[in-house]
Parts: sequence; structure tokens; C-alpha cells
Amino acid sequence: MRGQHGRYGSSQARSLAGSRTRGPAGTRARAWTALAAAGALALTACGGGGGGGSAGSTPSTGGEQAPTVALPKLPGEKLEVSAVWTGPEQANFTKVLKEFEKRTGATVTFVPAQDPIVTFLGTKIAGGQPPDVALLPQVGALTAAVRNKWAQPVGPEARAQLDANYSPGWRQLGAVDGTQYGVYYKAANKSLVWYNAKAFEAAGVKPPKTWKELLAAADTLSASGTAPVSVAGADGWTLTDWFENVYLSQAGPQKYDQLAKHQIKWTDDSVKQALTTLGELFGRKDFLAGGTAGALATEFPKSVTQVFTGGDRPAAAMVFEGDFVAVNIGQTEAKVGKDALVFPFPAVGAKAPVVSGGDVAVALKPSKGAQALLTFLASADAARIQAGEGGFVSPNKAVDFAAYPNDIQRGIAKALIAAGDDFRFDMSDQAPAAFGGTPGAGEWKALQDFLANPSDVAGTQARLEADAAKAYGE
Repeated sequence: MRGQHGRYGSSQARSLAGSRTRGPAGTRARAWTALAAAGALALTACGGGGGGGSAGSTPSTGGEQAPTVALPKLPGEKLEVSAVWTGPEQANFTKVLKEFEKRTGATVTFVPAQDPIVTFLGTKIAGGQPPDVALLPQVGALTAAVRNKWAQPVGPEARAQLDANYSPGWRQLGAVDGTQYGVYYKAANKSLVWYNAKAFEAAGVKPPKTWKELLAAADTLSASGTAPVSVAGADGWTLTDWFENVYLSQAGPQKYDQLAKHQIKWTDDSVKQALTTLGELFGRKDFLAGGTAGALATEFPKSVTQVFTGGDRPAAAMVFEGDFVAVNIGQTEAKVGKDALVFPFPAVGAKAPVVSGGDVAVALKPSKGAQALLTFLASADAARIQAGEGGFVSPNKAVDFAAYPNDIQRGIAKALIAAGDDFRFDMSDQAPAAFGGTPGAGEWKALQDFLANPSDVAGTQARLEADAAKAYGE
């Protein structure tokens, strides 16, 4: 998941987008509803009480529990691991790599990647210096790596961990044409709104459950002198997440799946409705921290930290993004579960949306070390280390919920595992990278232009469709 994510792009062929929806439509709809309900329940439970006594509890770590997976001894072996993670997210993952080093004797170097990661890896491979393992923040990037003959199939030890610890849906996401190539190490619930508890209290505002209530709360917050929303408009991927949540809730899962596969065009009336709805928020300059210009200049980390600094008068009262926001909150003095609370993305239509994302680990070299690292990343041992740092959710069902540092993170993790095999994966991550995952191009750029001029719905639709048709080769 991006930037955390500076990430998310996707693959190169229309067929791969269609390969990522599983199960009958009725089953998917029921699971979607169940996940929304579970998430709302969990977040409501922890949002009002300051996180209970567990917010400050000591999480489990890999060093505190007996290993659940055997790893080979790799003295003298050197590995490179690449991902689009920076800052605290990179630092937290480095702790996982340190444990791998301790248990194997290998030396692991983290190499930060740039977006789009497929282009970054292509350059490294062309230069004869691919990393041993890469964590790809989009469904399509894995397929592109396989099509380009970069990826190595997952070995038997890692497959055994996947079979034991993952639901079929997450295993299928890491497979291409029936062969397992990837391990989904990290997941994300990308349908959350984090808010400054003091700012909400000062304005007399409560967490909204519907889009109409969100706009009303924004009005009240604006009148109180605090900008309601911090939008990371400088990072186009965050805008795709805004659109996807509105679209999924308003148009429904069937339309979402069709648009994700480009079976319907971006000029469809359902897209018009979603953009019009999103424009109700983006079109109010007083709703955005720094106004339109400020939003367009705000990168993701700042969009979070400016909500949780300044006491009850922050630059903005709330910020939308996934569970990984907790990592950036950790860079402030605010405490998750007390100063920083969260509510599910408000329902635009009949049901609240739940959009997920994930980072998949893939071996790019046929080495014993690369396969050992995949085995470790597929185990509960690796996941519980990063779970304890906050801002991380694992799709690994063997991870003890006690590993998560507070009730909010535990509630998000429980809702993810309870969803089982069915969830709606980030739409832009299912698209070709040229459309859904490239800074300054495609969907990212079109939605940045829309943020700058939310009244231009028709023009935005036309640009989106033209770019999509080109990227999908139509």
C-alpha cells in the first residue's frame, strides 16, 4: 500500500484486472457488508473510550515468542530488498529484516524504490542489479513482473506457510496463471477517517456515519475556525482512494468490479455521480486545509501530521486514509486511541465502503536467501514484529491479535481477518500502471486536475476515459 504508500500502480494487461475478483457476486456482497459492519463495530468500540487500557500495552514481538518457522542458516549471504516505503514505515520493516538477519546470519540491505515500481525494477534489472526481493504495492505489478520473466515462483517452504496462514483469497492474489509467485505481507483497510479528538470536541462534532453527515460536520468545523479535512493532493494515489470509496458505496460492488476491469467506461453516469459527490467536498475551499492550493501542495505525511499537531486548533480536524496513517501519527505527540481516533468512511449509498490494498513480496533472484525471506514474510513471526509497531495490518490469520499495540489496530486487524476471502481490492491497483499508478499521469493526474477544478466533471471523465482506453490498449 502506498506511502505509506507513495505507491500503487498496476499492471499491463486488461486481463489481469479481471483476474482479481473472486467468488459469486452475492457472496462478495455479503462479505463486503460483513466487513463494513465489523469494521464499524470495532472502530466505534475503540473510538469513544480512549483506547481503553490497552492503548499503552506492550505488544508481542518476534524476540519474545518461540519461532513458528524454521529458517536456513545463511552465513555470509547478502540480500537486497526493495519497496516504496520511506520514513517510519521503512524503519519498522527494517526491524523485521534485522530479525531475519539474526536467525539466518545473512546480511540484508533495504533499497528504497520509486514509483512506478515496475519502471524502477526494470531499470535495476536492465543494469544487472535487481534486488533479491521486492515488495510490490499493486496487484498488477506482480503480473507485470511475471510477464517480464523477472519473478521466481514461491518455493515449497514459503508455500507451506501460505497454506497454513492465509485464506485462499490472499493466496490467489499472489498467484499468476495458477502459479504462486507472491506473498502478501501487508494489507490495508483504506476506508478510514482519522480525526483529532480535541478538535471534534471543541466544535461539538461527532463522527459522521453518512456522506450527508460528513458535509454537515465539515460545515460546523469550518464555522468553528478549523479546516475540516486535510487532503494530500500532491500525491495522486490518495485521490484515487477518495474516488474509490465514494464510488464503491454509491455505485455498488458490481459497478466497481466492472469499472476496475474497464468493462464500463469512465464516461459512465455512475462515474459522473461519484465525481459530483466528491466535488461537494473538494469544491468547498473552506473545507480543505490551506484551501485548494494548499491541498494540491500537501504530500501524504504532512496531511496526517498537520491534523495531529496544534492541540484543539490543528491545521485540519480529520484526514482520510488507511490504517497505515497510525505510522505517521506516531511522528507527532498525539496518541492513537486518545488524541487520534478513527471512524469508517461514511456511507454515500446504502452501505459504507471497504476498500483494501496490500504489498506482495516476490523473489527476483533464484537464490536460497530470497526464498528464505519469502518464507519468513509468510510466517506469523515476521508479521507480529511489525504489527507491534503500529500502522500495520497483516492478512496472516496466524498472527495473534495481542501483537497489535492498541484496540484500534486490533479492531482493524480483526475486521480484515473476519472478511475471509472476499474484499474489494484498490481499483487503481488493478489498472495498468500507466493509468492507475504513475505520478503525473493517468488517473492520478486527472484527479489532481479535478481537485483543482471540481466543477469540471465532464472534462475529468473524458480525460479519465481517454487515458484508460490508451493504457488498456483499446
